[in-house]
Amino acid sequence: MSKKSERKQTAQNSWLKAVKKNLPMIIFIIPGLAVMLINNYFPMFGLIMAFKKMDNSKGILKSPWSGFENFQFLFQSGRAFSLTRNTVLYNLAFIVLGLIISVSIAVALIEIKTRILAKVYQTIFIMPYFLSFVVIGYIVYGFLAPELGFFNKTLLPFLGMEPISWYSTLNVWPYILILVHCLVYCGVDSIIYSASITGIDVTLYESAVIDGAGKWAQIRHITLPLLGPVISVLSILKLGNIFKGNFGLFYQVPMANPILTPVTDVLDTYIYRSLSTLGDFGMVTAASFYQSALGLIVILSANAIIRKINPDNAMF
Repeated sequence: MSKKSERKQTAQNSWLKAVKKNLPMIIFIIPGLAVMLINNYFPMFGLIMAFKKMDNSKGILKSPWSGFENFQFLFQSGRAFSLTRNTVLYNLAFIVLGLIISVSIAVALIEIKTRILAKVYQTIFIMPYFLSFVVIGYIVYGFLAPELGFFNKTLLPFLGMEPISWYSTLNVWPYILILVHCLVYCGVDSIIYSASITGIDVTLYESAVIDGAGKWAQIRHITLPLLGPVISVLSILKLGNIFKGNFGLFYQVPMANPILTPVTDVLDTYIYRSLSTLGDFGMVTAASFYQSALGLIVILSANAIIRKINPDNAMF
């Protein structure tokens, strides 16, 4: 047997040994891997609809190719810039404010010494995440309803202010949507940061206390720097979705009110309305492809920048 064949045989044996050694873990990840393939990768075949003039009677494969014609409906509508601007600005606000609030909650939870009390607060913070946005939309409506809402019926009269027609006042909705998003998602993100903080070596804090460092100095010089890799990874992942709007947030919370469209309309809600109106899967797929392509460019660029600044914090 030649040396090349011996090396190949040795490599195969090593691979088989590794598989046998890690077989329980491999079996453990198979269900999750199957779900990811079915939900995330197999549907990618449908991207070819973005380049076809869809004929439902012929199906995807037999429909004629149309090149980039399907992309024209988004750009010729004159809405591409405003929709992209709304989506990007909202997501930037979600990322920045969400990061600040999530880290603050995580640090505050770690400082609570009573374990039961910490768990109670933790549960309260993450509970909104498990509610449907349909439910959240009606909870928001309970506060903002024109006549019987808590604000117009109770709070504003108590403060001596006139009732506000919330569902026809455009300038308040960016703040409302950002607030609702933070209430829903910041609690979950704080759990990740809390887990990272608990993994920090306690001797670092003990040394800081001996040197006379207060709580704020410990957070600034120990906690936040050591959270850097986790913050970078989560931020990069969120940047990958910067051109995607949370449909439930932007559609259900404003109650699909057409008056609020200038400030609540994002790419996802526009795609939904286009599909409902036009029924053209090719055009809608082209808009989704536009979102995904821009998101990929952003996530690669952000990772490259972070790798230049600090390679240890980059994803790859």
